[in-house]
Amino acid sequence: MEATHSSNEHSINVHHHIGAMPMFYRLAKPCLFFFICAIICLVPPADAALKTYNFDIQVKNVSRLCHAKPIVTVNGMFPGPTVYIREGDQLLVNVTNHAQYNVSIHWHGLKQYRNGWADGPAYITQCPIQTGNSYTYNITVTGQRGTLWWHAHILWLRATVYGAIVIMPKEVTPFPFPQPYSEASIVLGEWWHADVETVVKTANKLGLPPQSSDAHTINGKPGPLFPCSEKHTFALEVESGKAYLLRIVNAALNDELFFAIASHSMTVVEIDAVYTKPFTTQALLIAPGQTTSVLVKADQSPSRYFMAARPFMDAPIPVDNKTVTAILQYKGIPNTVLPTLPQLPAPNDTKFALNYNSKLRSLDSPQFPANVPLKVDRHLFYTIGLGQNMCPTCLNGTQLAASLNNITFVMPKVGLLQAHYYNIAGVFRTDFPDNPPTPFNYTGAPLTANLGTTLGTRLSKLAFNSTVELVLQDTNLLSVESHPFHLHGFNFFVVGSGIGNFDPKKDPAKFNLVDPPERNTVGVPTGGWTAIRFRADNPGVWFMHCHLELHTMWGLKMAFVVENGKLPEESILSPPKDLPPC
Repeated sequence: MEATHSSNEHSINVHHHIGAMPMFYRLAKPCLFFFICAIICLVPPADAALKTYNFDIQVKNVSRLCHAKPIVTVNGMFPGPTVYIREGDQLLVNVTNHAQYNVSIHWHGLKQYRNGWADGPAYITQCPIQTGNSYTYNITVTGQRGTLWWHAHILWLRATVYGAIVIMPKEVTPFPFPQPYSEASIVLGEWWHADVETVVKTANKLGLPPQSSDAHTINGKPGPLFPCSEKHTFALEVESGKAYLLRIVNAALNDELFFAIASHSMTVVEIDAVYTKPFTTQALLIAPGQTTSVLVKADQSPSRYFMAARPFMDAPIPVDNKTVTAILQYKGIPNTVLPTLPQLPAPNDTKFALNYNSKLRSLDSPQFPANVPLKVDRHLFYTIGLGQNMCPTCLNGTQLAASLNNITFVMPKVGLLQAHYYNIAGVFRTDFPDNPPTPFNYTGAPLTANLGTTLGTRLSKLAFNSTVELVLQDTNLLSVESHPFHLHGFNFFVVGSGIGNFDPKKDPAKFNLVDPPERNTVGVPTGGWTAIRFRADNPGVWFMHCHLELHTMWGLKMAFVVENGKLPEESILSPPKDLPPC
């Protein structure tokens, strides 16, 4: 793709045919392969390429909303570089930390079979990369193709340290949908005027939530509805009559987002790097951590059209409700033409949200089957709660907390995967309960008393290759709220969802066990429940947490220990020699 610049906008010209990317790939492959092999003697399979990236974590001054501030970046870019790979490739990303913060990078949605060492969450699968040090993430991309993303997985650094991952299908394997003319990544984010880590520290000292973000962004730019942002507007140039694949990522920290394009419909073809049964929609809903790929045809009158996003929130919780915009610009149309805005769903449109999510279905074709576990070895039921714990130094003498089954997760000082692999005692317990300690009317009237939680680093042990059904139940402890949950190391099938309390006698009869959506991050509806199934066939320690950064910080997280199988190829790989020390 070639970049073109105008006086008031950043525009990307996407007229190059999408087929050019594989040609570049074929040309680059031999050079990369022999150069790298000469250095490190790693030989991937004959049909795979070795792709390398260097990520330099560095601080750079960036200006948005009339104000410049230093932010942590990868290679000085905001957002960071898109990682392009092909299914079957080996990926090496050498991360060198020049920033003042310890850092780690998570490759969100990559399954990392037997290889939790490359997953990235700090103190779960590795200790962070300290200032001045490096670590190489060595990843083999197996059985996945589509759109994922990467981000910092420590503190709130992912506010600026993030980027897209594009996994192309294997050579000569077509998409299971009409070939687009070209494609572009649309990465949705959040921006704070102030230094994010300072904002968070201040709030934690008070025991309160940090202030909401000051803007949302599309590819790092808030768009012209914000002050001083004419020049900070992402524009996508399209040709009339051509079809485009938009790879949309929600990299926001705390907001589910609606997204729409004025006058243009979108056909959803993939979520979280899994192909779906295509369906057409005027707007989509995407939770933090999720990706959605859509086909858009440039079939309207040639003009300029706003792409726009704003939060969905159907609970009494404050959010940054301002609208971020970018521009879909037909070739040859001057920048003086004013774009039109799309009609986004109302910010609290629960009906749209539930209806949209109900349309998501796995493609379930012979080539891309939905292998839903039909027999369940282990039934888990986790309640999601907010709470308050005593904090003598905090503003009200209490500190907000969050929990699963009333357990607020305490982060260890060493990586859980190392502790498991080397049998280090005293780091964690494996007695995370399969059910909440006390059943109650989870979604009844708000509960504002007895809000204390139990603290602990408690994990749940799963037998290798066992099948798991997990029901995530929202509760009205302080307030109901929608929670996007992300499971590392696996995809799962979203077999059911509903409003109110899960009924184990009646609700399973309504489960979709044929073509449920398969993904790595799922929204638990406000005042409702979601049921997922997965096969625990990936040995290691795998984090599961709410992908609202606020709730993760408050302890809404846990981890599974998946035991080794009986064979060597069913066991955790040995740790790399450059694994960061604690």
